[in-house]
Amino acid sequence: MSVRSRSVAAAALALLATLVARPVAAHVDYVTEGSGDPLDAVAFTAEVLSDPFNAALFAGSGLLAVAGLAAYLWVRPTIVDVVVLREKLAGYGDLVPWMLRLAVGLPLVGAGFQGYLFAPTLSFDPGASPLLRVLFIGLGFCLLFGLATRIVSAVGLLTYAWVFLAVDSLVVLAVEYVPILVALAILGGGRPSADDMLLEVASTPGSYYGRIDPVHHLKAFLDGSAAPLRRYVPTVLRVGMGVSFVYLGLIQKLADPGSALQVVEKYDLTSVVPVDPGLWVVGAGVTEIAVGLALIFGFFTRGAAALSFVLFTTTLFGLPDDPVLAHVALFGMASAVFTLGSGPLAFDRWVGRPALDDDESVIPAD
Repeated sequence: MSVRSRSVAAAALALLATLVARPVAAHVDYVTEGSGDPLDAVAFTAEVLSDPFNAALFAGSGLLAVAGLAAYLWVRPTIVDVVVLREKLAGYGDLVPWMLRLAVGLPLVGAGFQGYLFAPTLSFDPGASPLLRVLFIGLGFCLLFGLATRIVSAVGLLTYAWVFLAVDSLVVLAVEYVPILVALAILGGGRPSADDMLLEVASTPGSYYGRIDPVHHLKAFLDGSAAPLRRYVPTVLRVGMGVSFVYLGLIQKLADPGSALQVVEKYDLTSVVPVDPGLWVVGAGVTEIAVGLALIFGFFTRGAAALSFVLFTTTLFGLPDDPVLAHVALFGMASAVFTLGSGPLAFDRWVGRPALDDDESVIPAD
């Protein structure tokens, strides 16, 4: 094998390692006990990358990823399949509220029954706090049915703020709830939802329900008031998802390598891809940060969302004791971002290649 072939093989192995390492990039606190051995984050990363083989794999995977993105952006306008896909996804936009309601409704109901505050690590005794249990179950059920969606989303945001400020700031582990609830406060229940059905009945002349329903006029008012903000929902979702990724990669991996190493050891991940355990941790952290920054700045948004969805699936089924409900919201948010694309205020709107059709001057990178 030539030197060039060995270099390409090493870079490919490193890229595979960082992708497979994403199960480590799950919420580490959900699958480990304790914080592991205290390690200096900077010294740990420097030691891992000081190994020539690790450094070659790390740098090679990065160059391979950059080259792949550049090649895709260059040939993008010639791929009709991608154009058709984007147009088809645009037709699913009206289903996004339903995706988001399922994404937070199910885990909120689970949180109420199992007794935890958004994040599974923040438990409470349901028997000693029945009102708190009813609150979470009620929020979840209302969102699942799409009943009073904007009001319930506002209550959910206030509840999250209360937990963060008064109970435990580690609820930031479940920060994905915030952008989803903000998006629902803007979008409303959408369809199918109880809000949509009841509004239709209440606004029909001669209906019995319309005579007694006190809130359908309020919903119509809120729909009109929130309409100018709807275009920013993709921005809210992708930035929120990106912040979640950066937090997990920077704070839970690179800044706390001891805990991440526990995951590598617990699941014997070095037997999956035979690389140094430290490289697993560094690769997972850097990959998460890179994906997060791409989402925050809106670069290659749909690609990042699709990759996230695949890797969430790997996490969910690859770590048998990782709580399923802890990732449902992330699944929903990734699905919504993939459907909507980058939205405004994104590099995808400025970075692209000239389109083949005369009607479109630039095809966005997402």
